[in-house]
Amino acid sequence: MPDDNFSWKDALPSCIAGLFFITQMLYGFAFVHHERIVALEYFGVGVFLLSGVFGMAPVIMFPRKGGVEKGKSFIHTTKLVDTGIYAIVRHPQYSAFILWAIGAMLLFQDWVVVILGLPAILLTYLDMMREDKHNIDKLGDAYKQYMKKVPRANCIWGLIRAISR
Repeated sequence: MPDDNFSWKDALPSCIAGLFFITQMLYGFAFVHHERIVALEYFGVGVFLLSGVFGMAPVIMFPRKGGVEKGKSFIHTTKLVDTGIYAIVRHPQYSAFILWAIGAMLLFQDWVVVILGLPAILLTYLDMMREDKHNIDKLGDAYKQYMKKVPRANCIWGLIRAISR
């Protein structure tokens, strides 16, 4: 949820993480040609597909439920969305990047891909923490209550909690 106080420093972790993600994929496709465990490759592809669901969900849900003005980008929400994928994780797009990095690790099974993925995951997680602070400022107590119910990025724990509610 962007605001007027957003600066290039706020975008820096995402930009650096993006470089790690891209390098991870390019390295994997260009240089990894050794034998791999086939079951992990398939699981990695499944994780990639899941990341696509998480990545696209906000694009679909925010315009419908987030109070976005007609003609504005989906990121300009005015209301808390806590249904659908947002009942499972608070940050599905950031979670998608983490899943993407994990998917690459499983697919390529190479130590360089793992080393490139770890800082990408860490930087993405730090970005999620910054976003939580911003959302508390923007949405107040409603977001604090939402944080108590829905995990930041753990989709397995989030799914278990959503089913139990």
